[in-house]
Amino acid sequence: MNTAELRGKSEKELREELLALRREQFNLRMQQGINPDGVRSDRITKVRKDIARVKTIINENRGVKES
Repeated sequence: MNTAELRGKSEKELREELLALRREQFNLRMQQGINPDGVRSDRITKVRKDIARVKTIINENRGVKES
């Protein structure tokens, strides 16, 4: 996921993206619990970083609106 793409989205779209990423993170954690060798740990790390990116952009947009 590209930061520039995220910056072009509305807050509603960002929240939907965040929800989808959290669901994916949950599913990856469940798969890891069932079969630790079957889950790529790099995918878990990427999802965590994508969640952080989305949350950062949401908070940046919120700060711009309040100013």
